[in-house]
Amino acid sequence: MSATLALKRRRDLWRLKTQVLAIGVVIAGGVMTLVLALSMIETLTEARAAFYASHHYAEVFARVSRAPEGLVTRLQRLPGVNLIESRVGAPVRLAVAGFEDPVQGRALSLPDGRQPVLNRLHLLRGGLPGPGREDQVVISDAFAEAHDLAPGDALEAILEGRRIRLLISGVARSPEFLYQAGPADLVPDYHRYALLWMNRRALAEAIDMSGAFNELSLTLQAGAEREGVIDALDLALARYGGTGAGTRHDQQSHRFLEEELAMQRAQARVLPTVFLLVSAFLLHVIMVRTIRTQREQIAVLKAFGFRDGELARHYAGLAGGIVLLGWGLGVGLAACAAQAMADLYAEYFRFADLPLRLSIEAMVLSLALSGLAGLGGCWRAVWVAVRRPPAEAMRPPAPQRFRRTWLERCLPGGGPAARIVLRHLGRHPVKASFSITGIALSAGLLMMGAWQLDAVERMVDRQYRDIMGMDIELSFTEAVPARAAGELRHLPGVLGVETWRTVPVTLSHGHRRYRTRLTGLPDWPRMRRVVAAGPPRPVPDTGLWLTRYLAEWLGVRPGDPVEVAVMTGHRRRVALPLTGLVDEPIGVGAYLSRDGLNRLMREGPAVSGAWLLVDAARREALLDELHGLPAVAGIGLLDEAERGVRAYLDETMGVFATIFVLLAGSIAFGVIYNDARISFAERARELSTLLVLGYTRLEVSRILVGEILLLTLLAIPPGWALGAGFCWLLGEAVSNDLFRIPLALTPRTLALAASGVLGAAALVGLLMLRRLGRLDMIAVLKAPE
Repeated sequence: MSATLALKRRRDLWRLKTQVLAIGVVIAGGVMTLVLALSMIETLTEARAAFYASHHYAEVFARVSRAPEGLVTRLQRLPGVNLIESRVGAPVRLAVAGFEDPVQGRALSLPDGRQPVLNRLHLLRGGLPGPGREDQVVISDAFAEAHDLAPGDALEAILEGRRIRLLISGVARSPEFLYQAGPADLVPDYHRYALLWMNRRALAEAIDMSGAFNELSLTLQAGAEREGVIDALDLALARYGGTGAGTRHDQQSHRFLEEELAMQRAQARVLPTVFLLVSAFLLHVIMVRTIRTQREQIAVLKAFGFRDGELARHYAGLAGGIVLLGWGLGVGLAACAAQAMADLYAEYFRFADLPLRLSIEAMVLSLALSGLAGLGGCWRAVWVAVRRPPAEAMRPPAPQRFRRTWLERCLPGGGPAARIVLRHLGRHPVKASFSITGIALSAGLLMMGAWQLDAVERMVDRQYRDIMGMDIELSFTEAVPARAAGELRHLPGVLGVETWRTVPVTLSHGHRRYRTRLTGLPDWPRMRRVVAAGPPRPVPDTGLWLTRYLAEWLGVRPGDPVEVAVMTGHRRRVALPLTGLVDEPIGVGAYLSRDGLNRLMREGPAVSGAWLLVDAARREALLDELHGLPAVAGIGLLDEAERGVRAYLDETMGVFATIFVLLAGSIAFGVIYNDARISFAERARELSTLLVLGYTRLEVSRILVGEILLLTLLAIPPGWALGAGFCWLLGEAVSNDLFRIPLALTPRTLALAASGVLGAAALVGLLMLRRLGRLDMIAVLKAPE
C-alpha cells in the first residue's frame, strides 16, 4: 500500500513540478532570510565576544578636561570597580604624501613600550612604539590599507597646533574601534579618518598633559551595580570637567554594531514571516485545487481499501516534499550569500577574527517554521478530501446554475471572449478571490523591495540635499570666541560662514534618559536647515526642538518639560519646554538657539565649529589654509561624506533590496504561473470544447490570457495596500536612533510593483499559449460519464 502511494506522490510532484518550484521559491526566500540573518547574528556576536574578552575591552568610559594622575588611585577604591586605567587622548590632523584632502583622527596614549591593561591592541604588522620613542606610532589597519602604509613609513601630524613627524612602528586593530568612523560620521571613511597610538609621555608632552589624564576606562566587579558606579564616577570627576561616564552602549563603535545586530533581528522577524505566510497561502491554494482535480482518484483509492489516514499522510507528504525542496533551496542560497555578507562585515567591522558558519539552530528553526507553514496551508484541504465517501467522490460535480453574474452587469459590453471571462470569474468568486489575493501578495513583496531601493535614496537626499547645505564642516579643539566667524570669512574661497555651539547633555523625562549633544544654531540657519512642524519660525531661545524619534523615545510631546543636565562648565540642570518636533532621517538631535545655549552655559558668545560655503575652484587653497590653523580639530567634506554614505547603503541595504526585488519578481511569476497552470488544468475540457465548436486557437487564447491579465489588474490595488503595510512593518522594525527609513511611497515604487506583476503575467500568458498549442483535445474530451 505505502509503496503505491509513494509512487503516486513522486508522480504528482513531477507532474506539478512548475507549481512546486514556484512555491519552493517562496519558501526558499523565507528560509534564506531567516538562516542568513540568524547566522550573521551568531557570527557577529561570537566574534565580538571573543575579541572583547581576549583584548580586555573596558565596560565603563569617562572623559574629563584634565585630572591629576593621582586621582586614579582614589577611583580604584570606588565600590564595584575592578580594573581601571587612565590615558591621554587628543584630536589629530594628518598629512599623507600623495593625498590632498584633509585627514583627521584621534591620537591615544599607550603605556611606554607596552600594551595597556584595558583595550589592548591586536597587532597585525610591526610592533608597539619602543620605550622612550617619541616619534613612533601604531596606526589603525583600515587607514593603513587605504593609503598603502606600512611600518617604517612616515606621517606628518598636527597636535594642538604643533607639527610633528611620526614614524609608523605597527599596524593594529582595537576592540574599542571595531567600527572606525569619525565622531560625527555615519559610515567609515578610511582615507580621511585615522586612529593613532603613541607612547604616553610623548603624547602628554605634545598636548600639555604631563602628570594628568583626560580619558578613563574601567571594568566592573562581578555583580556590581553599573549605574551606581557611573554616578560615583560622575561625582568624583565633575570638578575636573567630566562630561559624564558612559557604558559600551555610549561608545560609537559598539553602538553601531548593536544597531546592525538589531536590524538583522528585525529582518529575521519580519521578512521570513511574510514569505512563509505567502507560501502557506499558496500551498493551500495548490492543495485545494490539486485535490479537487483528483477527487475521482481519491475515490478509487478508497474503494481499493486505502484508509483515510494513509491518504492524509500521502497528501501531507506531497506538501512536505514541497516544503523540503524550498527549505533545501533556501539553505543553499543562504550558504552562498553568507560569505558575501561576512566579507562585507569584515570591511566595516574590524574584528580580530570573523569565523563564518551557518547556524544549525537557524536551519532547524527554519525547517520547523516551513513545516508549520506547509501544514497550515494544506491540512484543511487534505481533511476535507479524505473524509468524502467514495461514492460521493466518484459522482461528477453537480452542474452549475448559469445566470447573468454581477460582474457582467458591472462590466457590460465586449465580445464572446470577454463575456466568457467575466462569467467564469463571477461564477467562481472564491477561486477568483484566492487568485487575486495570491497575486496581490506577490505585488506587495515586489513593492516592499522597490520601496527599500527608493526609500534609501530619498533618505540620503533628504539629509545631504535638503538639510545639510554646507560644503565643509569645521570643528574646533575647544569653544572659541564668536569673532572666529569673521576670520573664516577672509580665507580664500569662503562664500559664507555659519557658526554653531554644541555641549554634551543628558535629556530626561520621567524614568527615561538619553545622552546626546545639545546644538546651538543661528536663529534662522541656512546651511544646516532644521525645520520644525508647523509654520516657519526661528530656533527657540528658551525651548527645545527634538527630532521626532528622540521625543517619542523619551515619551514627550510639545509643551512637556524636558530636564536638561549639562555635562560640562557649570553643569546646570534646567527644565526646558519642548516647543517643536523635527523630522530628520539620520541621527537624533536636540536644538536651541546659539545665543540661548550660551546663556544656558552662563558664557559669552562662543562657538564650537562652523559650516562653510566655498568656491569649488579655490577649495584646495582653502584646505591648505585650514590645515595650518591650530584651533581646527576636524575638517569634514560634505560631498565625500555623502559619497561614503551612499556607497555604504548601496553595499548593504541596496544590494539586499536588489536581491529582494529579484526574489519577489520570481515569486510573482511563480504565483501567477501556479494559478494559471491549475486553472488551465481545471478548464482544459471547457477550452477543448470551444475549439471543437469552431473557435479558433487565437479566440480561445484571448479567453485564457484575458483572464490572467484581468486577475492581475484586479490584484494591483490590493497589492499596493498590502505592500504599504509590509513597508511600514519593515520600516518600524529597522528604525533606530542612527537612521530612519521614511515611508514615502513614490509613483516609481508603485509603478515598479505594478509593472513587475504585469510583466510576470505577460510571460505566463505566453507560456499558457504554448501549452494551449499542445493541448490534446481527444484525450481531454474522453471524460468518464
